[in-house]
Amino acid sequence: MAKNTSLYFRIVEGRNLPAKDVSGTSDPYCIVKVDNEVVARTATVWKNLNPFWGEEYTLHLPMGFHSLSFHVMDEDTIGHDDVIGKITLSKEAIGSQAKGLDSWLNLTRVNPDEEVQGEIHLSLELPKDAEKISLRCQVIEARDLAPRDISGTSDPFARVIFNNHSAETSIIKKTRFPHWGESLELELDPEELSDEGSVIVEVWDWDMVGKNDFLGKVEIPFACLHKTPLLEGWFRLLPLGNSEVDAGGKLGALRLKVRLVEDRILPSVYYQPLIDLLVESVISPTEVEDSSALTMMEEVTTVESRQDVAMTLVKIYLGQGLVVPFLDYLNTREVNHTTDPNTLFRSNSLASKAMEQFMKAVGMLYLHDVLKPIINRIFDEKKYIELDPCKIELNRTRRISFKGAVSESDVRDSSVEMLQSYLTSITESIVGSVDQCPPVMRVAFKQLHKRVEEQFAEPENEDVKYLAISGFFFLRFFAPAILTPKLFQLRDQHADTRTSRTLLLLAKALQSVGNLGLQLGHGKEQWMAPLHPIILRSVASVKDFLDKLIDIDHDIVSEVPQRAVFMPSVTVKEGYLHKHKAEGPQLLSRFAFKKRYFWLTSETLSYAKTPDWQVRSSIPIQCVCAVERVDENAFQQQNVMQVITQANDGQLHTMYLQCKNVNELNQWLSAVRKVSIYNEHMLPSFHPGAHRSGKWTCCLQADRPVTGCSRTHSAVTLGDWSDPLDPDSETQTIYKQLLQGRDKLRKKYLEMPDANQTSSNKESKISSDIHPDGAECNVQLLKPGQSVAARMLAVIEDLEQAHATFQCREKGDATSVILNP
Repeated sequence: MAKNTSLYFRIVEGRNLPAKDVSGTSDPYCIVKVDNEVVARTATVWKNLNPFWGEEYTLHLPMGFHSLSFHVMDEDTIGHDDVIGKITLSKEAIGSQAKGLDSWLNLTRVNPDEEVQGEIHLSLELPKDAEKISLRCQVIEARDLAPRDISGTSDPFARVIFNNHSAETSIIKKTRFPHWGESLELELDPEELSDEGSVIVEVWDWDMVGKNDFLGKVEIPFACLHKTPLLEGWFRLLPLGNSEVDAGGKLGALRLKVRLVEDRILPSVYYQPLIDLLVESVISPTEVEDSSALTMMEEVTTVESRQDVAMTLVKIYLGQGLVVPFLDYLNTREVNHTTDPNTLFRSNSLASKAMEQFMKAVGMLYLHDVLKPIINRIFDEKKYIELDPCKIELNRTRRISFKGAVSESDVRDSSVEMLQSYLTSITESIVGSVDQCPPVMRVAFKQLHKRVEEQFAEPENEDVKYLAISGFFFLRFFAPAILTPKLFQLRDQHADTRTSRTLLLLAKALQSVGNLGLQLGHGKEQWMAPLHPIILRSVASVKDFLDKLIDIDHDIVSEVPQRAVFMPSVTVKEGYLHKHKAEGPQLLSRFAFKKRYFWLTSETLSYAKTPDWQVRSSIPIQCVCAVERVDENAFQQQNVMQVITQANDGQLHTMYLQCKNVNELNQWLSAVRKVSIYNEHMLPSFHPGAHRSGKWTCCLQADRPVTGCSRTHSAVTLGDWSDPLDPDSETQTIYKQLLQGRDKLRKKYLEMPDANQTSSNKESKISSDIHPDGAECNVQLLKPGQSVAARMLAVIEDLEQAHATFQCREKGDATSVILNP
């Protein structure tokens, strides 16, 4: 039974951070680490002691983890960034909160002795010798030790301690992956054999000047050596265990939202009955008002979980090739239950959330094509734009004319001109993108248009069919992306204050365009009036665009639900990276990396000198066997990754690529891992260094083909719209939601109000018929939805039993029963 671990965290904001700059403020950002490996970096919020980030991440960790830490830093233009403080949460602390953690947490000081990582390979035994009593410890090797020296490495040695006895290994310089292979022996007194203490193995970084740096320790109870004659294995290095003091809030605090989801995934055959019920809901619904697996799913979905459930259902139906019938089923129910067209899709129903998540799942690349050039222009120009008279600051704008001081009217006129220019570019880009829009999105909108037109056929509701589509397209897709481009991967950093205001005004204007100008002049923000004419002029082109958007061939309509949506030729990620030039003479590291443009699809990783270059080199994704980080000391460069491929002759080849920052590094690592996640022959280990000057820079081994010194992380990925479909994991998520609502379903569909009423109404529940042969037949009349509910509850109980059985097997319970699904 496979194990899935997903970590969701949101860095909301900070408060009362200490000033680190001479100006009396700080430029804070957060670095997020899982087991001391950097997985994310927030944007820097300049000159702010109460920063707001609002950045959220999902991390898939199949191997599990031990701790999650948030380091708050102050960015400095010159010199090293200052450390403000940190928050560390253990896996147990996060997992103990069933609904997740959502609170303010005080920052603690960063203690180097607590910043440990890595593992050590040991063998311990008590040799049976008549002449002497001793403890023998074989210190074999260590991996992934913390870098303590400025070179990004350490000079590690190990020390074995028991009572007053100790012994040390030799020092191995400039490595985080030392191979000692040394046997240390401690002579013991006879009375020490009954000691209940622990054998301690410490790892230190040797320093020529000053004191040695602590790298971690392992404690093994002495009693274990009596039970196990030879104790050998890899042991995780632990900190000294000094309690962290939160400094009474003097370092400030962070507001964090963290949630851990751990699932054990059953074999696919166990989930098939639930898949069948979900598919049956949309393939052959008798009446849209009848109860089905989907309507029951909505009944047990909480407000907090609705978005996750919607995304999971979208992925399930994408995998089944039935996403359009699925959306059509939910949308039809929503439309039929709406009497006032002004409230259509205004709530956060399952239908609304499913449409939102569907657009993100299949339309993100389309959104990037349409918006990215304009968003980049807005960020590059950094114009001061303001329409609200209460917020205009004359000293924040450059002089517009040579006639003297800038007036409020000048600021407003120039702002209107720039906003009109930006809004025109955005609108023209959207209305000219019909052919770029994914066909499956167009089909889904065509079905939605049809259902709304059928329900609201009156002449006065002529615009409702347009508003239903534009409400999703403009208000829930394009406008949010304009407002927060970083959350849609349109930019690497959040906008500064000036650009944020421009984006907010544009998002408001685009929302009015999506509303077809119907709400103009009715709100409180009358200062937006100068934009009303251009908004009203765009209504006709928007309607024309929506008509063209849904004008799609009926053959495509019939084909799209029957095939997978994600096509192999789609570019998952692209952009400039620096590729290491492996051929030719050894160059200085800074000159050995050449700028190239890369494209990643589910079939190839290709590159060329520029995006327009005709000749491309490519690597088949099926040849990828590892995608990993590279230590900084390998090339004296940060943010380097490696893609290891295997040729037909079994030979391994490595391509080194440098990214511009840690977030881009994590995105490329995640993207390549996702498209290669089902490859055969994935490597279990790798070298985080490079083979240079006749040896590996990581473990100092001379042999190039030697087994890797660190474990691979092939399934550790960032969760986003490009996550590969995983039907078993997705169905497990739906099962968990149904399990929580099982009692609600049972009470509504299967249980009668009370025993007396059941008895008194027995005649209405049972009807007696006389067959031609004279036999009497009692027929149970089922409540609406009772048959589906009974099947649903049976499926839930079967899955619950399957989980219990597999857990028993894992624990070695001999009484467990083997299921036959």
